[in-house]
Amino acid sequence: MVRPVDLRETELTGLRGKVADFVESGFFVNFIIAVIVGNAVILGMETSDSITERAYDTLVMLDHIALGIFTVELLLKLFAYRLSFFKQGWNIFDFIIVGIALVPASGELAVLRTLRILRVLRLVSVVPSMRRVIAALLHAIPGMASIMSVLLIIFYVASVLSTKLFGDEFEMLFGTIGASMYTLFQIMTLEGWSQEVVRPVMEVHPYSWVFFIPFIIVTSFAVLNLFIGIIVDAMNIIHEGEQAEKDKKAGKEKAKSTDEKLKDIQDELSEIKSLLKK
Repeated sequence: MVRPVDLRETELTGLRGKVADFVESGFFVNFIIAVIVGNAVILGMETSDSITERAYDTLVMLDHIALGIFTVELLLKLFAYRLSFFKQGWNIFDFIIVGIALVPASGELAVLRTLRILRVLRLVSVVPSMRRVIAALLHAIPGMASIMSVLLIIFYVASVLSTKLFGDEFEMLFGTIGASMYTLFQIMTLEGWSQEVVRPVMEVHPYSWVFFIPFIIVTSFAVLNLFIGIIVDAMNIIHEGEQAEKDKKAGKEKAKSTDEKLKDIQDELSEIKSLLKK
């Protein structure tokens, strides 16, 4: 697992250190979270014609204030961390989201106004628990890709079989491989699988349940649960990695404290020796 970059590995001093402490403080982080949530509400209110008719100018002003706050936040981080700012993926994500909002949304670029709602995604980068979930999903991608490959093979085999078996009588559901795969996907999600698909087929082919029931068991209850297992396992791995990092930092602080105590003892012994010589 790739460890998130710690931007404070190198001690920052002077004004840069004070700015870094400020942008990492709980008060500032909570303030940014509140601005993101408030901005999301404002963008949602802009979709209502009745609200925009009465308070359009106010909504635009509040939106510009929120964008200004996000811009100042990024500038403070860039000042504190310099190029180290771009070593962390979440910072690059925030930089892109705010950068899109700063592009003039007029003419052919008017569609960018709609993309302002992407600012809400900044909650993912600000809230640690959300970052942990996304990190787990990214960590689980290789395992999920393997399961998707197995599921695709199962779907292809089942689609060919169902097209051959039921395609003549139920052309809309199983007339082609594509139609069969879509119908089987509906069955896998258990959305109307009995009344809309299986029972009508069983009226013509009474023993078709021999095909559908194993398919549901394999796809809905076995393969899909593997996705959950892989994601949970990835969450545990990330949690263990974070705990190991915390233990490592605690060990360093403890060792530093021990060294300082030894140094104090040595200084006291030196003072005692100097007094005895006198």
